[in-house]
Amino acid sequence: MKPVVVALVASVVIAASASAEPLQLQAQLYSQPVPQRPAPAYIAPQSGTPQAVVPAVQQQRVRYAAAPDNDTNLGGGFIEFLFGGSRPVAPPRPSSDMLARATPDVPPQAMIPARPEIDPQYFKQVVPYAGPEKPGTIVIDTPQRFLYLVQENGTAVRYGIGVGKPGFTWAGVKSISAKKEWPDWVPPPEMLQRRPDLPTWMAGGPENPLGARAMYLGSSLYRIHGSNEPWTIGQAVSSGCIRMRNEDVIDLYERVKVGTKVVVI
Repeated sequence: MKPVVVALVASVVIAASASAEPLQLQAQLYSQPVPQRPAPAYIAPQSGTPQAVVPAVQQQRVRYAAAPDNDTNLGGGFIEFLFGGSRPVAPPRPSSDMLARATPDVPPQAMIPARPEIDPQYFKQVVPYAGPEKPGTIVIDTPQRFLYLVQENGTAVRYGIGVGKPGFTWAGVKSISAKKEWPDWVPPPEMLQRRPDLPTWMAGGPENPLGARAMYLGSSLYRIHGSNEPWTIGQAVSSGCIRMRNEDVIDLYERVKVGTKVVVI
């Protein structure tokens, strides 16, 4: 058996050598430039789109993905010539992590619009007060967007507020008729007529428009309350209520009681 096997192998080598080009010509064969496979039509930019819009990495990724699976790299050289039919060899496919880096993810935080910051003048502070109201009275200065709680020593605690938008401002004298922590919100019928998309009731909590505290003004529909939109402090945005930052309305809530006089100017 061994002589027969040796004879068969020798005959195969001799036949292959006879049909192949001389070895000195193979260098010329491999020195020829490998024909470039045209890029598939579907990676061309859309009509009116500059060519620079399609990144080179993306074109390369699509070209590799479109390469036929039968372009197998057998290692090159003489063995490639014998068994590969002298076909051009496809370039190695990029690794999966290389393709993933071609389109980096955008952090979700970058898509969230930034909220405007509150002007520092609307933060709580103690200021001089020389007005006619007695200590313990709340004075709401609608045009200037400030609420004052008059003190004993010729001062007042001043808070920034949001007030009624044009057409919803008002003035007068009221008193605090009720106080509630994390109040439920029941939009009045007038508001529901203007905004039928609003809920008819919302439980108290951080998402509630009335915020952390509410002080009701007499029998009116108006309240001094917190807000889940603190960036609106200093603006005319409400339907007539006086809104405050949650930390400020909690502070005011602890300082006043039911029956406190409220002057709105």
